[in-house]
Amino acid sequence: MIKVSLISLGCAKNLVDSEIMVGHLHKAGMQVTPDAETADVVIVNTCSFIDSSKEESIGHILDVHEKRGLRKRRQGQKLIVAGCMSQRFSKDLPGSIPEVDAFIGLDQITQVAPIIEQIYARERGETDKPASFVTPRSTYIPDYDTPRFRLTPSHFAYVKIAEGCNHPCTFCIIPQIRGHHRSRTVQSVVAEVRQLVAEGVKEVNLISQDTTFFGMDTWEERPNPRTPVDSSRGTALTSLLRELNAIEGDFWIRILYTHPAHWSDELIKTIAECQKVARYVDMPLQHISDRMLSVMQRETSGDYIRDLVKRIRAGIPGIALRTTFIVGFPGETPEDVDELCDFVREARFERLGVFRYSQEDGTRAAKMESQVPPKEKERRWHKVMALQKEIAASVSKASVGKTLRVLVDEAGIARGEADAPDIDGRVYVPKNLPVGEFASVAISGHQDYDLLALPKGERPAFFKVARQAQ
Repeated sequence: MIKVSLISLGCAKNLVDSEIMVGHLHKAGMQVTPDAETADVVIVNTCSFIDSSKEESIGHILDVHEKRGLRKRRQGQKLIVAGCMSQRFSKDLPGSIPEVDAFIGLDQITQVAPIIEQIYARERGETDKPASFVTPRSTYIPDYDTPRFRLTPSHFAYVKIAEGCNHPCTFCIIPQIRGHHRSRTVQSVVAEVRQLVAEGVKEVNLISQDTTFFGMDTWEERPNPRTPVDSSRGTALTSLLRELNAIEGDFWIRILYTHPAHWSDELIKTIAECQKVARYVDMPLQHISDRMLSVMQRETSGDYIRDLVKRIRAGIPGIALRTTFIVGFPGETPEDVDELCDFVREARFERLGVFRYSQEDGTRAAKMESQVPPKEKERRWHKVMALQKEIAASVSKASVGKTLRVLVDEAGIARGEADAPDIDGRVYVPKNLPVGEFASVAISGHQDYDLLALPKGERPAFFKVARQAQ
């Protein structure tokens, strides 16, 4: 029996791809092991969103190669590189990383088992390049019955409701990697979530490149799939949320990766009326300066964003807003950063992260003039994050004395509705609370981005280092 180890890097969307690969490996009768040391095959599912993630992916690939070269009994170990980096650099990688046995793209994740068999059957000479199975344009999207083995804790799961992106953002390489937006059907997503809830899942995280565009690609055939659509016509996401909310059981529905251009009053109303939808909105805004939003091609304006934030807060009482911004974009001025800081003070986001702009080959922004020096990017990043740290402390302090419903992730550690897995804060709770279950706790204190719900005098086993937002 072939033993396979998989290393999954990057975002939750990549994690779902890894889960699908593991599901197909199990179906093919292969053994999946967390121990790369003893595996016959190691798969590295890579990220390539920005330079730092690409460097991390390459580091893992070379690390696996170096270790397998030192293991006498595993010198025949095969190394496969999958995911976004394989898809993005499909023409260049086979000739530049000869240590790899094969590259597979985003559309080969369901074919991983037969590809492994092909690699073993292949007689590879010393001068041969690695095999590449990557197809030029990604079109695949999973369904409710796609074989999948979840790699998250048993009480929460990610559900990919769509794949790809139609937005023309000048800084982003994702549409070139993952293709045009393509939605699953409402019925497919509902069937998957119903099964997850039946298995005991307490939190369903809806993900895609643009969750609010769900279903809009199926309205009509448009000559240019990048052409903006009237989001007020969008009913697919609201229909999905109402159907998910009607599923029997005690669970949260969390919406991640929404785009501000596709929000509508109907979506706000739907979230407010669906009690199982967490009072949490993840909505990357990227900037507030009209000039920056224009050169980024974000399809929004500063006034639109300010009004949308007000409408969401007014329409969904108790909502926690999470966003991300980019600083150091080409042409950004100190005045643009000052305007951004003023907006952060005004909006008081409960959760906020900041990216330093990354000059990515293949994007229009990479060719723009007036690139901001790295030291200035760093200075601007620290300026916005220092401001948000003050706001976050104030938000946390306001929770002290309140009773909060939390989902216990592990002994002594939980999350509230305002905390998405891995990217937001934690709630430290008594260690005797059952893992994977909801609990009501009294908030007794706070530490940076985290809350404490412990008896007087009791301290958590450890404090989480304040997260730098992704």
